[in-house]
Amino acid sequence: MTFEEFILEARNMGASDIHLTVGAPTVVRINGELCKFKELSDVVVNRTILSILSAEQEQLLTTGQDIDFSFELSNGARQRVNVFRQSGRLACCIRLLNDNIPSLESLKMPPVLTELATKKRGLILVTGPTGSGKSTTLSAMVDYINKNRACHIITIEDPIEYKYVQDKATIHQREIGKDVGSFSDALRSALREDPDVILVGEMRDYETISLAMTAAETGHLVLATLHTSSATQTIDRIIDACPPHSQEQVRSQLSNMLQGIVSQTLVPTADKKGRVAALEILIGTDAVRSQIRANKIPQMESVMQSSARQGMCTLQDHLAKLYKRNIISYETAMEFCSDKTEMEKALQAGAGF
Repeated sequence: MTFEEFILEARNMGASDIHLTVGAPTVVRINGELCKFKELSDVVVNRTILSILSAEQEQLLTTGQDIDFSFELSNGARQRVNVFRQSGRLACCIRLLNDNIPSLESLKMPPVLTELATKKRGLILVTGPTGSGKSTTLSAMVDYINKNRACHIITIEDPIEYKYVQDKATIHQREIGKDVGSFSDALRSALREDPDVILVGEMRDYETISLAMTAAETGHLVLATLHTSSATQTIDRIIDACPPHSQEQVRSQLSNMLQGIVSQTLVPTADKKGRVAALEILIGTDAVRSQIRANKIPQMESVMQSSARQGMCTLQDHLAKLYKRNIISYETAMEFCSDKTEMEKALQAGAGF
């Protein structure tokens, strides 16, 4: 079996990730759960991992560096790879990316995400833990813009996950390490490249956060991700990442430019055949902007609960909605909620966008 056939077999099983480790069983992740894949000898695993590395990457690996890159199969399917050493042995994780960019409708996203994608300026954040589908949601939003607006889109990614086919938009995709040194370097350049929309793969540090907010403030639409699990935590993370002397200014900037925060996590469906995104949505209304300026972040939960007409919802509300539609089980709703007492109330009272 060739390496490409190996990848295709995992894809046919519906796997999202493959874990290859010398000295351990090969496993795949299907619907969030790890299961054994194939019995491969240590020699085969070692040879397989090395076969996907260039000579330069292999040299970097011997110096103790981890290797991040993406590669494409002959059919165009893309993979994201991290190669590393553990206990002195080679290991790698291969993320199997979707062949095609899904639409917001096929992802069963609420209409408010389409509304956010029509914005001409400001900051839109999609947040969640690793493997929660942030990149897929953002790519669907970018592709919606691509199909509906004649504009210039620049994506800054590490690595590039989805390749866009230009429609109405002109799109330039820049990969960290190949096309540019860092997110901050790419953002500085982007502001001189006449963009309308900028996608930032991850806001990792203060410099990147500051530059992304400057871009949003100067009339661009900026879409970015953060590894946070709620809308309120996202705002706190952005402000806390900034030096104390600049936090008041950042709070003011954020209140002026924030269009929306979508926090998501993937939860198993009731039939156990897949996963669905459970969402928390905060929209940058006047009330929300005022609370950011006044540093009343904890009070935003009540605003989200009472602003369903504007497209907002809490995670509790959305889990309850998914349960009432028989999309997820009662046990799943209770497992992923942050407050079991409030979850019980939501299940009784109902919820909706």
